[in-house]
Amino acid sequence: MNATNKTNDYVIAPSILSADFACLGKEVKDVLDAGADWIHFDVMDNHYVPNLTIGPLVCSAIRKHAVKNQKPVTIDVHLMVQPVDSIVPDFIKAGANLISFHPEATAPKPSATLKNHQNNSP
Repeated sequence: MNATNKTNDYVIAPSILSADFACLGKEVKDVLDAGADWIHFDVMDNHYVPNLTIGPLVCSAIRKHAVKNQKPVTIDVHLMVQPVDSIVPDFIKAGANLISFHPEATAPKPSATLKNHQNNSP
């Protein structure tokens, strides 16, 4: 677990998609003040799944707001996009701490994606 998390057996990670996007920084601070441990992103590309959501620019914009007890909290990104490989570096650069993806969305195979990006975190 990240040092900013409680020592419980669970993590509270509200999805950024539930936020009021006109007040995104405040919304992130409010959920962290209310007890959330992480911030969760669902990234959809309207290709791999039939919805279009947010990308690395939003992740980068909220990174400075995702702070609890004066420490950065985990930003957990769930990629529902294809191809995955081209966007992983963008989310790493934007401040994502955890990135999950669907194995069938990678090229040529998941192990290559993991190997290519495992040591690229900030």
